[in-house]
Amino acid sequence: MACLHKFHKDLYLERLDFEPDTLIIGSFNPAWPPSNTAEWFYGRTKENCFWDVLPRLYGLPSLIDAGPADWKAFCHDHKLALTDLIASIDDADPDNAKHNKMLGGFTDEAIMHNFDDFDYVNIVQLLQRHPSIRNVYLTRGITEAFWRHLWNPVVHYCNANGLQVRTLLPPSALSEYQHSAYNKENPGNNITRLEDYILLRWQRDWHF
Repeated sequence: MACLHKFHKDLYLERLDFEPDTLIIGSFNPAWPPSNTAEWFYGRTKENCFWDVLPRLYGLPSLIDAGPADWKAFCHDHKLALTDLIASIDDADPDNAKHNKMLGGFTDEAIMHNFDDFDYVNIVQLLQRHPSIRNVYLTRGITEAFWRHLWNPVVHYCNANGLQVRTLLPPSALSEYQHSAYNKENPGNNITRLEDYILLRWQRDWHF
């Protein structure tokens, strides 16, 4: 039995009641194991600061302690759509303890190195269906071939059609290395909180 994305019905933007101008893309959010307590995209807020950084990027208070209703309202008000690159992992087995452990770690490395059969979200097709989208962001790096294979067609489409396309610093502890390096290089201007450093980096890449 495949492991579907926990918010599979939202991946294809069919339930939006507005036309987005910005698309933010992540990797995958597994429907199981039960330890996945996320209530919507980027919803594991103890490990992920997306809902702290994104509202502050717009000059508004953090929504880190809010929930899906407020997150969706924010996206509606600012014409933001969210999706992920992977819709399901088709060779994952919920009765396999190792699979449960790997998916329960919520790391992209576990996905990349331990599974082979995926159903991907066709991002280019989403952009074609929603020509109002002019800005496209990926919230992870693309150093590994697995992710470049998925991301490069998006970049080519965006470049060919005049869309802004960027990769953003991951809104998680994965960015601590860059944060520490920044503080070492800027001893008189240290940024204490990782969330504030990620905000600084996003401000450099965002379309306004």
